[in-house]
This record gives sequence, structure tokens and C-alpha cells, in this order.
Amino acid sequence: MTKNFNSVEKCDCNVIHEDVVNQVKDKMPEEENLYDLAELFKVFGDSTRIKILWALNEAEMCVCDIAALLNMTQSAISHQLRVLRQATLVKNRKEGKVVYYSLDDEHVKHIFDQGLIHINEKR
Repeated sequence: MTKNFNSVEKCDCNVIHEDVVNQVKDKMPEEENLYDLAELFKVFGDSTRIKILWALNEAEMCVCDIAALLNMTQSAISHQLRVLRQATLVKNRKEGKVVYYSLDDEHVKHIFDQGLIHINEKR
């Protein structure tokens, strides 16, 4: 059985279930929080950033290592790491002249892992 994602089911009536609408409205986060959440998910919308997050989920790495792994320039990797740092998804630490990157915290690993679980359960 295949799902048809092109059509949208809709009600044949115009009844508003006010109790449900009010219950959801009371629990809905502030508009600013929803905006920030949308911005966070936009960061996950780039395959290069996803590859970097996957790599950092496996090990702490420097820009040179990530660039070699993804066959990209250090400049391109640095740009994407800047975006990921601004979104507080990755952090860095300096050891001598080398800067190592890792996931910011367990929340990032959890978001990433949950996304993979969701994708793989649909296959």
C-alpha cells in the first residue's frame, strides 16, 4: 500500500472544536521561542553541516581532519563550523596551535540521533 502525499485530507464541515483549540493555545510556546526553534532546524538543512555533525558525533576533530574526511577546503569547513558554533551545536578547544571541535553537548547528539532513527524507521 502506497501513501499519496500529494492530496490533503480536509474536513467537510466548519465546526471549530474550541476546547481543543484553547487547550493547544494555552500550551503553545512563545512566538520568539518558535522562531528560534525554526532557525535551529534551518541549520540542520545543509548536507555539509550534517556531515560535520555526524563526524563530530563520532570523534573530536580539527578543521584539517574534517576537511580531509569530507574532501573539502579548510575554508569551506571553517565557514560551516562558524554557522554551527553560532547555533551552539558545536564547541571548540585549543591545544597549542590546533583547534579541536566537538558537539556542544548531549542535546545535540540526541537531536542528531533522533533524526537518524526517524529516517531509518521509514525505510
